[in-house]
Amino acid sequence: MSSPKFSVQWLQIQFRIVMFLSISLSSSSAARLDILRLSPTRGTLLEQPDLLSSAAVSEDLQTFFYPQTLDHFNYRPESYTTFQQRYVMNFKHWGGANASAPILAYLGAESPLDSDLAVIGFLNDNAIRFNALVVYIEHRYYGKSIPFASREEAFRNASTLGYFSSVQAIADYAEIIMHIKKKLHAFYSPVIVIGGSYGGMLASWFRLKYPHVALGALASSAPILYFDKITPQGAYFSVVTKDFREASETCYQTIRKSWSEIDKIASQPDGLSILSKKFKTCKPLTNSSELKDKLENMYATAAQYDQPPRYPVTVVCGGIDGSEEEDILSKIFAGVVAYRGNLPCYINPPTNESETTTGWRWQTCSEMVIPIGIGNRTMFQSEPFDLNSFINQCKRLYGVPPRPHWVTSYFGGHDIKLILKRFGSNIIFSNGLRDPYSRGGVLENISESIIAVSTVNGSHCLDILPERKTDPEWLIMQRKIEVKIIKEWLDTYYDDLKAFKQS
Repeated sequence: MSSPKFSVQWLQIQFRIVMFLSISLSSSSAARLDILRLSPTRGTLLEQPDLLSSAAVSEDLQTFFYPQTLDHFNYRPESYTTFQQRYVMNFKHWGGANASAPILAYLGAESPLDSDLAVIGFLNDNAIRFNALVVYIEHRYYGKSIPFASREEAFRNASTLGYFSSVQAIADYAEIIMHIKKKLHAFYSPVIVIGGSYGGMLASWFRLKYPHVALGALASSAPILYFDKITPQGAYFSVVTKDFREASETCYQTIRKSWSEIDKIASQPDGLSILSKKFKTCKPLTNSSELKDKLENMYATAAQYDQPPRYPVTVVCGGIDGSEEEDILSKIFAGVVAYRGNLPCYINPPTNESETTTGWRWQTCSEMVIPIGIGNRTMFQSEPFDLNSFINQCKRLYGVPPRPHWVTSYFGGHDIKLILKRFGSNIIFSNGLRDPYSRGGVLENISESIIAVSTVNGSHCLDILPERKTDPEWLIMQRKIEVKIIKEWLDTYYDDLKAFKQS
């Protein structure tokens, strides 16, 4: 048991995470082969890059490790191999086992747990309200929860990566939560699982698969319907376009016209050199797609994390519209500078590939096949998601193909309102509609206890970030609604528990 510490080196890597998988794309490619990353914490880290290195870590946090089973679903001898899985607890406000006080459990996603401890605020903000024990659990294959004794061995090939899946991850969470309850004699303490983005998907799926472990789930910005053609592939970039157009029509028009201008200059004999100088790239561009991908990434990130008080979409458009230059690409570069700040160079800085990028690549090449493409009616050039090309690329990388239908086969998704209306219960699906991933989320109530809580002005996972005095009223109200729903779940549970004990 020890207090958690943040690695400055890890922070530097985390800050450089790119949303696009680093699968190389040729300049002649006609299809998107990448899947945009999910992350509840990235927006905050982009706005406050020194947060982790400077954050005062609460002395109330205690770190533990659980000897986790490698494979929960087989009985072969190697399945019983264990690895050390990290989880962190805060007992400060817990009412104790004798009072059957609740447990708020955060389900880690595709990154080390360190950022969650610093950035995710919903659990700590509400622990005192519920007299709750707070638990954070790290996802297998990230951070300090690495099978096979080392990252090198764990990521060696598809045979060692084969245990890296959402199904194994939620089984891990069930094991650890039950272990905690047994260790603390908290057998009747109700558990509310909480997650954001991919972790939000895990939270909702956990409630469906392990209702005997979790009383309810808060799934923030969880695009559980962005699989298997349930959501149109172009939905994500349609929302990005909508966000920018609402911020500024002239900004939207400038971005829309910029792609053909980039192609026009790139086709000239010294075009790539001209573009490299205009955008102050850190190294010479090798093709125009390199520049266009980075600009797409910037616009998508700004929209996904368009959160107060800065509102990055407004910042980008302020730079574009405020530029005194006449030509389109100078205006676009002014938007880059406004968003990124004054830097020696832009677009392609030297980076080390983070463990999140490496891990998410495997996850999308195995089961998290979220088919995001770009349609014709956006401010971007059309780039459809080509499933066959994506499968072939993944086979070249790992020797095995993805299973694009597995998520809906195992967890469901098709006709979700019909299916879950009589089956599921106690799930909050929260979304901010300025988040492009919200189009793959649950935006309508499914039943009286599977509730959609959405805000028109919200962005990705904003509701589970720490409360601030400057929070807008609509965000304050969204959190109040979520807390009220969770309190109703707990009140009903305690009534049932009382009746059970008296019977």
